This record gives sequence, structure tokens and C-alpha cells, in this order.
Amino acid sequence: MTTVFHLFAHHKVFWVFRNQDHTVDYGICPCSAAQDLKFSPQPACINLGMMWAWALWMFLLLYKFSLAVVPAKPENISCVFYYEENFTCTWSPEKEASYTWYRVKRTYSYGYKSDICPTDNSTRGNHASCSFLPPTITNPDNYTIQVEAQNADGIIKSDITHWNLDAIMKIEPPEIFSVKSVLGIKRMLQIKWIRPVLAPFSSTLKYTLRFRTVNSAHWMEVNFTKEDIDRDETYNLTGLQAFTEYVIALRCAPAESMFWSGWSQEKVGTTEEEAPYGLDLWRVLRPARVDGRRPVQLMWKKANGAPVLEKALGYNIWYFPENNTNLTETVNTTNQMHELYLGGKTHWVYVISYNSLGESPVATLRIPAIDEKSFQCIEAMQACLTRDQLVVEWQSSAPEVDTWMVEWFPDLDSEPSTFSWESVSQARNWTIRKDELKPFWCYNISVYPVLGDRVGQSHSIQAYVREGIPSVGPVTEADNIGVNTVTVTWKEIPKSQRNGFISNYTIFYQAEDGKEFSKTVNSNILQYGLESLTRKTSYTLQVMASTSAGGTNGTKINFKTLSISVLEIFFLTSLVGGGLLILIMLTVAYGLKKPNKLKHLCWPDVPNPAESSIATWRGDDFKDKLNLKEFDDSVNVEEDRVLKPYSAPSDFIDKLVVNFENFLEEVSPEEPGKGQDNILREEKNEYVTSPYWPYRPPVSTEIPQRQSQQLCSRILEGTCSETKEQPLSSVQSLGPEHLCEEGEPNPYLKNSVTTREFVTSEKPQDEARREV
Repeated sequence: MTTVFHLFAHHKVFWVFRNQDHTVDYGICPCSAAQDLKFSPQPACINLGMMWAWALWMFLLLYKFSLAVVPAKPENISCVFYYEENFTCTWSPEKEASYTWYRVKRTYSYGYKSDICPTDNSTRGNHASCSFLPPTITNPDNYTIQVEAQNADGIIKSDITHWNLDAIMKIEPPEIFSVKSVLGIKRMLQIKWIRPVLAPFSSTLKYTLRFRTVNSAHWMEVNFTKEDIDRDETYNLTGLQAFTEYVIALRCAPAESMFWSGWSQEKVGTTEEEAPYGLDLWRVLRPARVDGRRPVQLMWKKANGAPVLEKALGYNIWYFPENNTNLTETVNTTNQMHELYLGGKTHWVYVISYNSLGESPVATLRIPAIDEKSFQCIEAMQACLTRDQLVVEWQSSAPEVDTWMVEWFPDLDSEPSTFSWESVSQARNWTIRKDELKPFWCYNISVYPVLGDRVGQSHSIQAYVREGIPSVGPVTEADNIGVNTVTVTWKEIPKSQRNGFISNYTIFYQAEDGKEFSKTVNSNILQYGLESLTRKTSYTLQVMASTSAGGTNGTKINFKTLSISVLEIFFLTSLVGGGLLILIMLTVAYGLKKPNKLKHLCWPDVPNPAESSIATWRGDDFKDKLNLKEFDDSVNVEEDRVLKPYSAPSDFIDKLVVNFENFLEEVSPEEPGKGQDNILREEKNEYVTSPYWPYRPPVSTEIPQRQSQQLCSRILEGTCSETKEQPLSSVQSLGPEHLCEEGEPNPYLKNSVTTREFVTSEKPQDEARREV
């Protein structure tokens, strides 16, 4: 915004512009003298400056009017005359955008006087109420009220309203001092109260009395008027229930007024007691016992509509079989439950309650026979929750049935000890407040159709008034662990710890240092097989049970997959066993086809010493003497050292050194001369070196008799018995063919000889004999 100032001094015109940014521009109009102004009253410079000034001032004025906000017009004016206290008026709006003052103008004395609501009684600063105080309040009278609202931008007035004080009078509530029954009058309470002090003495007052039972939140009202001017007022409230507590409250107003007083303080009264109202009777049928008796649990309570405080001194029960009243039995009890043991036939049961004033009407119940079939008419049933109630609805195919018995009890792991029930008539739904049922408990709700004295087949449903997460999780086990599979089994959570309907189970499993996986299954599944696991790997597993409120994890278990499966072991075993079986079958077939070769493989031939080439050493004569003779099994170990005939090729015999002289002296007792001559003729001196024999140097061929006897002692007794008595010469002349003739030659001794040398003795045979 720019402001222009014009200054006239010394016949010159100065103009100054003040800008929005607080900078100043100025100039001088080119007029030289005052006469110029006289002969030129509107020079060009002055006209231009004045035009800018007028334009800017008009703009400011229009801007100010455009930004001006007057207060809202007061509306909805309402006035109340508080008898002998004040006259108060209120209006709207109650809050303005800017600070606002209100003034309330009143005319009274039927228009002859007027005033303004005093400043100390009118609430300033955006408060929309004002009160006129005595003594300027006159009754009866007619008032006019007008409210003005004012702020910095202007003033606005409301419409003028007219008020009759009798029509807007409000008085104090009455004071109840007595609520009690009247002796001899049933189902009635007498209420007494005091008329309000601040009320017109000559006015007729109207009253509203409201009442309810102590356990109910629903109020009932009764309206009446009192024309008398007595301060103690009385009213008889009839049509109540016997022996019931009622809560009473009262309010009043002048007959012409539209405003009621506040409610009085509540008072409680109790109606008189009378004979019991009646009973609702129900039963729970249990299976028959072995002896044929059937337990029937009878239950009863006060009928719907009976007094809340109704008391009974006792109950009489009598029952009998149908069409046989001669077997009537009677029971008296003070409990509201009794168990009967009836037979398998139909029975009738009657129950009454009594007190000091009389007996209740008879409650009758028919107990059907065991083999009686009950009718069924309920097709569907559902339960739903509202804000504070549980509603159960059902559909029936029998329109003639209009009475139903609703039974409910908590679904626990053990059989419930108490049942709750309620009769429903002329409706196919049943409601119960949520606070009457326990949260997190599952309830079994059954509906029985009742047609006359017959009870039909029930239809049941389960419901929660509030669900929560399970208290515990499932107990989990891992079974049938394989190479890459495992079977997970878990147990159901006990009913008392479920806290809601189990909607599903989730299996969480994770390999060691691996990623966690999960599988979700339905609530009716308690076993699941996991696949695609890793061989020989440790896993951690747990199962979570979930309800609509959330889930709870069960026990955590560990397991390890196998490195080889039973199927693989069976396959390998079958493969190896099958191979062995095929090999045996081929062997048997080969043996049957070529038995000799199979026999040769299993039992190889042992070489016969008689057929050895040693017999060719001294010709046929030596061979004949080594006939097939068998050694006795009782030969000592020393016999193994005796040289056995050995068949060897010619080139090997040339290298062998054998002392046949010593050999013949020890072995051949039968032909001493022949054996000795042959040996001497063949080789002078010869000895045998074997890895099994100790080294023996060449000795004389003349062996003493004692030595011969010792030698023979190492040979079989049967063989050497004759040689003991022979002279030394005969021993020296023994041949190899007489060496233990009855002993079998050792077939393996022939392979023990590794070297053979021929040594020629330098001494003649005779000298050697003499040395011996």
C-alpha cells in the first residue's frame, strides 16, 4: 500500500510517496510562483497528485469495509423462570470468531418498564447467557427479550421474543420420605413426599413417578396431578410383583409450565410376600445302569415373572409310572435339585413349592421311556454376538411348536455339575447378556422343542462370548524320522485352556543355521508329514495353535534326519543277498554239470608219497619197498623229522646231499647188508640240510646199540619192536624202506629240502666203523 502526502510551501508543491516497504519517494511540482496557482488553479502536477490521493483513500475505505466482520445474529433464545431465584436467558451462537459483547434488553410489567441485563449478571466475552435477579422479577408477568451482539466491526440485534412467566416456571424437585407396603394389600407400595417449598402456593402441580425393580435397568413411569395444597403428598403404586424390591423417583412442575423439576433422590421399597408364584421344571436324562435303573436329575427354579425375593420353605416331589398311580413315591427337599432312579418305563413327576402363606401351582414333567423315539423339528441353528448380548436363533419345520427349552452349560474336560436352562415361548430366538457368561469359556447350547407334554430331540451349538489366545500350545512329537521326511504329531489343547475355537495349526521348522519354514493346517488335523528335508541335518520344530484372537506356540523339539533310510538298507541287503543267492545257484548248477571239477575245487588231492619220484633213486627195488604204508596217528612230533621219500627232478637230485648211510642205519633194519652196500656203492658220505632240521655233521655209520634204541624209541612202537633186540650191525644196515613201515609218508616233507651237497668222505668205510 502506498500513501501520498501533498505539502504546499513557498509557492511550491512537494509530493511524497510512502511505500509498503517503508521507503519514501518525493518530488517538486514545477510551479514557479503563487500567481501561477492563482491563474492556474489546477496545474497538471496538482491534478495528477490529487487524483492519486483520492484513488488510494477510496481503496483503503473499500478494503476496510470488505474486511469488516459483524457478529452473528443471536438466535434460539430460550428463557427459564426459576421460581423466586432468577430469570435466565440463553441464545446461540455460543462462540464467535472475534471478541463479542452482548446486551440483553427486557421489557416487563406488561410492557411498561424496560431495562438491560446488569453487567455483572451478563457474561461478557463470547458467553451467551444472562440472568435478571429479584426484586425486578414479578409474577405473573409477560416479558420481551432482545439480544444485541457487538464487536469492533459493528452491532447486530436479534428478533424480539415474548415470555409468559407461568409457562416457563421451574420449581425444585419434591422430597420422598417414605416408600412401603400396606398391610393386607398385595402387590402395592405407598409413596409419600413433601411438596417443594419454592413452588407457587396456589398452583396445581403435576407429577411423574418412575419405578423399576432393583435388578432391572428399565424404568416405568406413572403421571398424575395433585390439586390440594397439603405439603405431605401420598400416592399408591399398584400392579407390582409380590415380595419384590422397587426403586422409586419423583419429579413435579406447575400445571401450566413446560419445564419439569429435577428427579428426587431414589427410595427403595418392598412389596408384601405371598404364596409362591410357580416353578419351571426340567430334567437331565442319563444312561441306564446295568440293573436297569435310569438316573434322572430333576432341576427347578422360580418361573418367569415370579417375584425376585420370593422364598420357599421347601419342595414336595411325587412321581409314579404312567397309568399306575399305586406306585406313587413322595420326596420332600429344601434343595432345588434332586436325582431320581426310575425304571425304563414312562414316568410322571410333580413338584410344588410352599411357604408360610401357601403353595405354588403344580409343575408337571413327563419322563419318556428308554425306547421311546423323540420327534425332531429343528433344522438349523446359529449363534451371533451383538454389542452386549449373545443371540441364538433356530429354524423349525413344525409350526405347531411354540415352546422351547434352552439349555446351556460350559464345555469342560469333565462332566458339568450344574446346568442352566430357560423356557422360551412364541419366539425362535433366545438372548442372554454377555456378563452372565464367563469370557474364554466355551458353552454348549441346546434347544429342545416342547409340544404339549412331550419333549423333542435337541439341536446343539457351541459359542464363546469372548475369545482369547490359547493359554498353552500343543505338545509336539516327531515320529517316523526318515532321510528327508518326518511325521509331526501333536495333542489337542485341553478345553479349559483353549480360550476360543481353534481355527488352525501352524508348524514352524528350521534347519540348523538355516531358514525357517512354516505349514498351516486345519484345526481337525493333529498329524502332518514334512517332506523335502535335508539328509543328516538337525531341525528345530514347534506347532502354534491359533484362535480368532491370536496364537500360542507349543513345545519346541529337536530331531535329526537319517543318513540312510530303511528302504535303502533293505534295497542294499536285498541286492547283496540276491547276488549271493545267484552265485550259489550258479555254483550248484556248475557242480551238477561238472561234479569232478567242483570236488577238486572243494577238496583238492593230497599227493601220495608212494607215487613220489624218490622211488626212482635206487631203482625198482627201493620203490617196491616203499609201499603204501600209513603211519599211526599216535606218532610223536619227532617223527616229522624223519626223512620221507621225495620225488625230485634229476637236476635237483644232483645238488642234494644225503647221508644215505646214516639214513639206512636208522631206517632199514631188515636188510642191513643190502642197504649198506647200496649206499656205499652210490655215495661215500651224504647228508641232508633242511630248514626244518637242525644241522647234523657227518657221523660214523657205526652207531651203538644204545643209540639205536633211542632212535627206535622215537618211532612207533609197533615198527621198532623188533629192532631193539637186533645187534648193532643189523641196525646199521637198515634200509629206507623199513623206516616205520606202518606210518604214512608225510606229503609235505618233500618240499622242505632246499639245498643238496655231495661230500666225499676221506676215510674208508672200515676206518669209520672202527672209530665208532
